[in-house]
Amino acid sequence: MGFLSKIFRKRKLSESSNDDWEKVVYERDHVDFSDAEQRSRYITGCLEQMGEAARELNLLTGEYSLITSYLTDIEEIEALPEKEREELNGIAGRLMTMEQEGDKYRGKKNRMTDADYYRLREQESEIQEGIGKLKECEAYGEKVKHDLRRLDMERHAYEFRRQELETILNNLRGISIIFLTAFVLCIAMLLVLQFGFQMDTKLGYLLAGGTVAVAVTVSWAKYTNGERELRRVEIDSNKLIQLQNKVKIRYVNNRNLTDYLCMKYSTNSAAALDSLWKKYQKEKEERREYAEAESKAGQYRRQLVHELSRYRISSPERWLSQPAALLDKREMVEIRHELILRRQALRKQMDYNHDVSDTARKEIMDIAERYPEYASEVREMVEHYGAG
Repeated sequence: MGFLSKIFRKRKLSESSNDDWEKVVYERDHVDFSDAEQRSRYITGCLEQMGEAARELNLLTGEYSLITSYLTDIEEIEALPEKEREELNGIAGRLMTMEQEGDKYRGKKNRMTDADYYRLREQESEIQEGIGKLKECEAYGEKVKHDLRRLDMERHAYEFRRQELETILNNLRGISIIFLTAFVLCIAMLLVLQFGFQMDTKLGYLLAGGTVAVAVTVSWAKYTNGERELRRVEIDSNKLIQLQNKVKIRYVNNRNLTDYLCMKYSTNSAAALDSLWKKYQKEKEERREYAEAESKAGQYRRQLVHELSRYRISSPERWLSQPAALLDKREMVEIRHELILRRQALRKQMDYNHDVSDTARKEIMDIAERYPEYASEVREMVEHYGAG
């Protein structure tokens, strides 16, 4: 009866997983939670996703706070009383005048635009680190994409083999039904020959019984082997899905970081940024020759920092490269817009990692609820991992 129930059981349809690399998939239909190894591996995978998301959030929070402080500075400047704002604008105006006079001289020799020069000067202390990070991100991104392609091919191979095995099992069920039907018809014919025509059908009974016995035995052996391989394929496929989840998180975080660094340094690649950095270094050396012409501008810069320091401005030095924004509302709007875009990019990264962490946490909680006999073990794993 056990074999017959396997023959006639309904086929379970497997849904194809989403090819979107950003989406983290939790597939535990084929996880045997009564198996300690499978249970531990699945829960550990969820905890590792929470840990990686937490590390990313820790890195993103500092940059997010810095940009927020810049936006707060803009609000403070725009809220200054008219008299204080006039004094500030007067210093900014004189600073711009001196810088414009210097620009006339620099315009004869410039190998790069002033916008690029001043942007790199503002980021000079971090630009080389930024180039290194961007190179690492690009190299790591290619590696992760290669891994994802390989995992995709492996997943499709597992899915093809699973469908192939299910087809084989279905065919074996059909063959078994055919054998049984043929056996019943054969017995019926033998009975007719025996009782209707008074023929000796003992040999026929033996041949029919032997044939169906051999057929059922062979079918059962092939069916058992197919089921065993199907279970192994399902377990391996589940392991692969968990591995894909880890790689997907790394892929999304690395891609978002690459996009953010390109936005932050106004570039499209590490090579372009490195080329611009070399031009900047040469430009800087040439501009040193007319440093004396900048002395007055330096005086106004100090005055500007001093004036800004009188108010609740967290980064007065930031405005040395942007005095035009103090005089022109359109410039200020553009700066605010850029900062908002950068903060939105960071928020997107933070939200993604929050979602990853929350989804993994809910998955663990759901496991504890669905399998209360393992709830204490789950809590111990969470506490040991430090995610509690």
